Amino acid sequence: MLKLNVFFGRSALVGALFASSLGLGAPAVADDEVELLWVQPMRGHPVHRLMQAGFLEKCAELGYKCEVVGDPSATNWDVAATISLAEAALARTAYDAVGVYGPDPAVYSYMSDLASEGLPVVTWHVMPEEGTIPGLVAAIGEDIANAGYNAAMAIGEQIGGKGVVALTQGASNDTENTMSDAFRATIAEHFPDIVVLPTEMEGFDPSAAESKAMAMLLANQQIVAAFGTTGNSIQTWAAAARKADRDLVIIGMDYIRQNLDLVRDGEAYGLVAQPLYEESALVAELLGRLAQGEEVDYMNPLPAPVITADDLQPYYEMLDRAGQ
Repeated sequence: MLKLNVFFGRSALVGALFASSLGLGAPAVADDEVELLWVQPMRGHPVHRLMQAGFLEKCAELGYKCEVVGDPSATNWDVAATISLAEAALARTAYDAVGVYGPDPAVYSYMSDLASEGLPVVTWHVMPEEGTIPGLVAAIGEDIANAGYNAAMAIGEQIGGKGVVALTQGASNDTENTMSDAFRATIAEHFPDIVVLPTEMEGFDPSAAESKAMAMLLANQQIVAAFGTTGNSIQTWAAAARKADRDLVIIGMDYIRQNLDLVRDGEAYGLVAQPLYEESALVAELLGRLAQGEEVDYMNPLPAPVITADDLQPYYEMLDRAGQ
């Protein structure tokens, strides 16, 4: 493949691409090494680190050179800071393709900007309809509505089709809103005697989230189950239930080790096994194929079942391989 040398930042890269398209002999060197960039706000969040491990492991397997950039916080979602770090990375390295984490519409225009400069762009964890983000080549992720459906069916059956259920999100965003809506609709259709409380935003700070869950439990003694759509929700609700001495059926998201341990130890019922590692590995695979001029499917859905205590071992093994 042809790889452009970058000496003068992004403007030089764009100019070189334009000159090359006109046959003006832009500076280039032959280089078979694929170089990929992964862009993700809140880079230090445990769930995001698991995604990054899947991406980097697949890069190593395929012999690609890959870099992860993003605001390093584990709790603060900062798109502007992340884009600045991505721009700095793109100024110093001529990447062949870029993956941009896409659950927030605030990043959509940045994906289109990258695509307009000739870079293949893939997103993951959400799958916006084709054409809604100009230039986006592929989207990878779970069927989000189906994940909400699976969680609702598991909770509804486990509590015998009656009771009050708490529902929390990390924040209001396309991913969590869609999942919560599907959860609520599924309960209404299949378990009409279950009451789902208004959705609460627990946020991403663990102590603040736990305080909100505790307040919900104290305010409503009829709560028998809780579903949270963000990665720390299961920890939030398990800690709140423990302190309030309440026996709850808890389902959360994401198979990070702390969450698996809570299910193993009986402090939570189950997890929606979002394909975090798998979707991230597929990001590397698809970006590499695009970088080498291949075509890929736009929609790439992956399953997200609810797992319980009997299903945990393969996920512990996956974490072991990721060094987590």
